[in-house]
Amino acid sequence: MSAKFFGRTLARSQALQLLFQAEQTNRTVEEVLQGEYVLSEGPLDPYAEKLACGTDGIRDDLDMILNAYSHGWSVSRMPSVDRNLLQLSLYEMLEVSEVDVSITINEVIELSHAYCGDESPRFINGILGRVAADIAEGMDVYEHSRCVSAGEKSASQEDGE
Repeated sequence: MSAKFFGRTLARSQALQLLFQAEQTNRTVEEVLQGEYVLSEGPLDPYAEKLACGTDGIRDDLDMILNAYSHGWSVSRMPSVDRNLLQLSLYEMLEVSEVDVSITINEVIELSHAYCGDESPRFINGILGRVAADIAEGMDVYEHSRCVSAGEKSASQEDGE
């Protein structure tokens, strides 16, 4: 990793690294923070800790949103770094009101160029763009995703009958 990040971009990078370590070791971010963890650049920014802990705390809800917006891609099929970056950005878009949605998307796309595969920035931008459009229209993204999830479960139950 050769890119140098500063400010909130660095904090997002650190949060991504914490989320990734938690997922890879099957621990919560809190557990990772209580033990030894690795950051490409430190010390840990308080905003990074806020993002990582907040994201980790609602990971299931964020995965439900990802499933609703990632047409044809289940969360389990996504590369781990892409998934963690998407979860992180969704958390910031939906739960951190002091950061504009467009700033979050731009920053996350910058991080995806540094951490992810060649196709990932476009994929991530597409999902976040759809979520951002719905947020701009005043849609409750959580409720929309619950409805999509319930519809998928209902359809699969009907297929099985």
